[in-house]
Amino acid sequence: MRVTNPRIQLTILGLAASCGLLLAIHAGQARSGATATVLGKPSTGAPSSQWHWQNPLPQGNNLRGASFVDANTGTVVGEYGTIVRTTDGGNSWTIQASGTTQTLWAVSFTDANNGTAVGEGGVILRTTDSGEHWASQPSGTTLQLRGVSFTDANNGAAVGEGGTILRTTDGGNSWVPQSSGTANTLFGVSFIDANTGTAVGGACGIGGESTVLRTNDGGGTWIEQANPGTVCLFKVSFTDANTGTAVGDGGLILRTTNGGNTWSPQTSGTTKTLYGVSFTDTNNGTISGFELGGTGIILRTTDGGNNWVEQTNYSLPQGANAFYAVSFTDANTGTIVGDAGILLQTTDGGAQWNSQPTVTFNFLYGVSFTDANTGTAVGYENPDGMILRTTDGGNSWVRQNSGIGDPFAGLNFFGVHFVNSDIGTLVGQEGIILRTTDGGNNWTQQTTDTTDWLYAVYFSDENHGTAVGFLEGKILSTTDGGQNWVTQPSQATGLLGVYFTDTNTGTVVGNDGVILRTTDGGQSWAPQTSGTINQLRAVWFADARHGCKNNRWRTDVDA
Repeated sequence: MRVTNPRIQLTILGLAASCGLLLAIHAGQARSGATATVLGKPSTGAPSSQWHWQNPLPQGNNLRGASFVDANTGTVVGEYGTIVRTTDGGNSWTIQASGTTQTLWAVSFTDANNGTAVGEGGVILRTTDSGEHWASQPSGTTLQLRGVSFTDANNGAAVGEGGTILRTTDGGNSWVPQSSGTANTLFGVSFIDANTGTAVGGACGIGGESTVLRTNDGGGTWIEQANPGTVCLFKVSFTDANTGTAVGDGGLILRTTNGGNTWSPQTSGTTKTLYGVSFTDTNNGTISGFELGGTGIILRTTDGGNNWVEQTNYSLPQGANAFYAVSFTDANTGTIVGDAGILLQTTDGGAQWNSQPTVTFNFLYGVSFTDANTGTAVGYENPDGMILRTTDGGNSWVRQNSGIGDPFAGLNFFGVHFVNSDIGTLVGQEGIILRTTDGGNNWTQQTTDTTDWLYAVYFSDENHGTAVGFLEGKILSTTDGGQNWVTQPSQATGLLGVYFTDTNTGTVVGNDGVILRTTDGGQSWAPQTSGTINQLRAVWFADARHGCKNNRWRTDVDA
């Protein structure tokens, strides 16, 4: 069983500064195993931002659009304003500052320097220096922009909600609205020259329709084209004025060889949502997609879509199931992007897809650092739980073996705490407690009398420790390094965080704003008024009287 609700997935981030982190790393004093709520934060600010991604790499936000101008040079965009760039065919990626936290849905580069990204709230971003700098351009709308296509540095179009079409002929210095004749959302657009373009979209859901619009005069007029589709179309790819392919919901593929005068359905062999399409010539094309609650899909054709073959020769980290966009620069070289920063790359037409990011994509729930370099993170893995160790400040993480396992459902480790670089304890589902005295090279299971799911653990020294449970609200304590664990009454459930400033003085937090306080090493626990009914996930104290929980400072604690 994998629990995803009581805890938020922990994303490992590094701090390039000397100060400690309240929710992830506190210098010299590792906090309890409650999860860090630092999720989905991209590099939207200046390059000097203190946070940088460590796992997954190059970053972990959902990626929504991709544009490659050659086999080496490409840019992908996504949620929280994410922009990532490669100049070596994906061997390495650089996160670029977008200046926005809005989702970027699409991006279009015409050469290595000039590119445009569009997204939520009518955001349009422009670069003329390969993404070293991205400048916001006024779009004149707050509606979502879902697709963009440029044919040269000056001429481009963006499409979006409510049938929005915007056109520029000066590199985006000015964007002019055009009349689309439809109120349906337009998700994709493809221009093959300054005058000739096609936009697709539709009305999604039951009783929907497929919308295809065509212009031959740079958008001066858009004409709706008849097609057999009855679902939303999401992307379209033209290789010349006549030959194009559009994809959409329910496995829909439409093909034209006469500029859209007629559109014919092709057999996809799937009912999954087809969300991205890229053709490099009239014959060679690739489609990417997904199924809600299911898995992603990649389809490939080498005969113009007469036959589509599913490609499955790839390995995905757990949790990355949806493919949102695809970009090929020739018949062999392509990139697919999707969930949680996943990047699939091929140099042989998809016969083999190689995946990034690296390290792990499983849920990580707890982390403990004893100094700036040495830390351990724990989470879910099948069969033996996830334990990751770093000794270089998170630049690299090494998987450790827990020594126990469940081959059917895997194990959840929720909390971890080290008192020094060698001695640490982790806790998890069904009363699991593991102890190491050699930095995690070996873990030994300790005996408890509970099957409660233990969510956090804290040791004030090598011998004195406390663990708390979520399902039953159990509080366990030890005075001999875990050789013996004693259950203490709490009269609470849903406990998530624990912190001690010495062997006697400690605080536990949890569901419904629960705060419990002890000054006698846990022999008794007294409830305190938090002033909230919200879930409190973590707690930290600077000393016996000054502390915080859930980012709210709390002072002058009553003894």
